[in-house]
Amino acid sequence: MCQAIPGEVLAITPNSQPLVGRVDFRGMVREICLDCVPDVAIGEFVIVHAGFAISKMDKEEAKKTLELFDILDSAS
Repeated sequence: MCQAIPGEVLAITPNSQPLVGRVDFRGMVREICLDCVPDVAIGEFVIVHAGFAISKMDKEEAKKTLELFDILDSAS
């Protein structure tokens, strides 16, 4: 099973092809393709699957989702 995970956009590389940015997943920062969300801004949250941001996400919804991941993680 694959999961898409919310992360916060920390930086966007200007004029890159493909469009890429650095996204923070609770302290783990990765370079992510942002081509599917070209209007994303620094500080916004995105849903990431397999290295690609597939949509933007509201900050409050991202927090709720991450809290649910914590609950699932503690149950295992």
